[in-house]
Amino acid sequence: MLKISNLTKIYKNQKKAVDNVTINIEPGDIYGFIGHNGAGKTTTIKCIVGILGFEEGEILIDEMSIKDKPIECKKIMAYIPDEADVYENLTGIQYLEFVADIYGMDANKKRENIEKYSQLFEMKENLSAVISSYSHGMKQKLVLISALIHEPKLLVLDEPFVGLDPKASHTLKQIMLELCKNRRCYFLFYACIGSGTKTM
Repeated sequence: MLKISNLTKIYKNQKKAVDNVTINIEPGDIYGFIGHNGAGKTTTIKCIVGILGFEEGEILIDEMSIKDKPIECKKIMAYIPDEADVYENLTGIQYLEFVADIYGMDANKKRENIEKYSQLFEMKENLSAVISSYSHGMKQKLVLISALIHEPKLLVLDEPFVGLDPKASHTLKQIMLELCKNRRCYFLFYACIGSGTKTM
């Protein structure tokens, strides 16, 4: 599902942020990146999702190159950064419908999945409210719903449990396990830990 071969990323200041990284992740895998700040985790993730280019190596998503077929790759993935931006002047339901329409979802499937995940995350009653009125945790749950509704094969989550209450964290874990059990998609996420940790 995800193959990273000899990935190298060098910034303009000649700093080598990622050095010859190779990873192979199969459908159904839950894969975690762990390391200290500056280890190259976020840079690698941004290369995977097509935000950053890279100098050497290859990234294949479902056997498609992110360099050669960026749109096709992005159609089958979802990415949530550690601080996701949302359109706060929209209501929750308007935002979810907007995201679903970007992915060209069938109207019936869109309604079904919005209903399903808004209930799982206990957000259904809040979707008519303007997002600017949401708490941080509610915004995080809304973004998670928006990432799940188009049923991506690859879901990239950057510290997904930050800001979630214990019940929502448990719900997300159960969703992850269920999707991976069905081999529909897998998850890549990371957490930062102490500076003494061995990096990639």
